[in-house]
Amino acid sequence: MKAIIGTVVVFGTLLAGYLPHGSFGILIQPLEVVIICGGALGAYIIANPGWVIKAGFAGGLGLAKPSPYTKELHMELLGLMFRLFNKARREGLMSIEADVEDPHSSELFNSAPLVAHDHHAVDFICDYLRLMISGASNPYQLEDLMILELDIHHHEALMPSEAVGKVAEGLPAFGIVAAVLGIVITMTYLDAGPMEIAHHMSVALVGTFLGILVAYGVVAPISSDLANRANAGSAFYSVIKTCLMANLNGYAPQVAVEFGRKAIPGQIRPSFKEFDEFLQTQK
Repeated sequence: MKAIIGTVVVFGTLLAGYLPHGSFGILIQPLEVVIICGGALGAYIIANPGWVIKAGFAGGLGLAKPSPYTKELHMELLGLMFRLFNKARREGLMSIEADVEDPHSSELFNSAPLVAHDHHAVDFICDYLRLMISGASNPYQLEDLMILELDIHHHEALMPSEAVGKVAEGLPAFGIVAAVLGIVITMTYLDAGPMEIAHHMSVALVGTFLGILVAYGVVAPISSDLANRANAGSAFYSVIKTCLMANLNGYAPQVAVEFGRKAIPGQIRPSFKEFDEFLQTQK
C-alpha cells in the first residue's frame, strides 16, 4: 500500500504541475517507452543471473503488500524458540529431534504459522538445532558458521535490489538515447513547417523526460525498498542466531529468548512487560 500511495503522489503532483500549461497527449509516446524500457530490460537480463531477474520482478510486485517482518512475526518466532528450548530443557535435546527432522508435521512449528510459512527461516532453525543434537556444542565454531551463513544470505538478499538500482542508474541514459533518435528523426523534417519540427522536437525531449522520471520516480524507490526488506530479513535471522547462541551457552529458555528480544529492531521490538506477558501464554 505504501508503494502504491508513493507512486500516486509522484505522478499526481507531476501532472498537477504540468497539465495547467501543457498537453497530456504529447507525453504519451509508446515508441519512446519501447526504446527506454526495452533497452533497460535487455541490459537487466544480460547483467544478472536468472534467479536475480526473477527475484527482482517478484520483489517489485511484492512491494504492494506490507513487509512481512512485523512485530507479530518476531513475537511468534520468540514464542516458537521458547517452546523448543523449554521442551529440550525438560525432556532432553533428543526430544525435539522429530520436530527438527520434520518441521511441517511438528506441532511446535505449526503453532507458529507466520514463521512456518518462511521455509528459509525454518531450515535455518532446524539446521542448527540438528547440529546441536548431533553433538556440535562448541559455541565459537557454531557462531562462526552462523555468521558466515548470514553474510552469504545477506549478500544474496541484496543482489536483486542492487540489480534494480543499476537499472535506475541506466534509465536516464536510455532516455538520452531515445531523445537522440528523436532528433535524428526531426532532422528529416527540416523542410517541413515550424509546427511540424516543434512537434518532433517535443517528442524527442519526452524521451529524456521519461527516462529520468521512471529512473528516479519509480525504479530507484523500488530498489531502495527492496534493500530495506532485505535488511529487515537479515535482522530477523540475527534474532534467530541470538536465541540459538544464548541457548547453546546454557541460558534458561526465558533468558535466551530475552536475548533475542533485544536483537529485534527498535521500532517493532516489544517491551519487556509485553513480552513477559506473552511468554506466560507459551508455557
